[in-house]
Amino acid sequence: MMNKKNSKENFLSRKQFQLLIVCVTMGFIIGYSYNQAKDNRDAGSTNKALLEQEDSYREELIAQQERNKELSEEANALQEKIRKYEKSFVASKKDYTKLVDEAEDLRLLLGDLNAEGKGIRITLQDGDYDRKSANPNDYIVHESHIFKLLNELKISGAQAIAINGQRVLANSYIRCNGPVITIDGKQHPAPFVVEVVGDSATLIAALNLNGGVVDQLLNDNIVVSLEEDQKLTMPKAKVES
Repeated sequence: MMNKKNSKENFLSRKQFQLLIVCVTMGFIIGYSYNQAKDNRDAGSTNKALLEQEDSYREELIAQQERNKELSEEANALQEKIRKYEKSFVASKKDYTKLVDEAEDLRLLLGDLNAEGKGIRITLQDGDYDRKSANPNDYIVHESHIFKLLNELKISGAQAIAINGQRVLANSYIRCNGPVITIDGKQHPAPFVVEVVGDSATLIAALNLNGGVVDQLLNDNIVVSLEEDQKLTMPKAKVES
């Protein structure tokens, strides 16, 4: 009787052990399958991100290549333009010399170079005040008078101009403030001495035309004196830092 009972218990123990083994194995298989599926999903997401990044790099590379092509075409066009200029200069030395002279004149007017040579000196002074006059400003040199003079000088071929020793540039700002004028922020009192490098005969003739600048200044009660100078020297304009 005891032997049968023990045999039955041993049989049940083996069954339970086998069932346990099966359950553990199944659990392992399920867990492994889950992890594998998760790894596959992660790998798929990573691959998708890499593909998107590759697409982004590819588009950026294409854009850079297009830009490089545009820059290359622009550089080629500029080089062709330079070659045309060089051919033009070689073909016509006279034109080249003329351009160089014009560039020199422009640099002088811009104040980039020292100016030295023959020219003229014009002095403008306030007129004697007439007590019978209602407005004393009628006897003062104003910026309008300076502008008239400067414009006529430039038209007549002035190479360089200075007022009271200060170079007047192509873009100089001139403003009247009572009895003084301000040139590029620096004040100058009367009398105003305007020195001009250029062909003195041409400049004097232009200023002294009937009804010209000198006549207009005299009509505005401005005292004007004009003289030639055989050697005028003007330092180049100082660049404020």
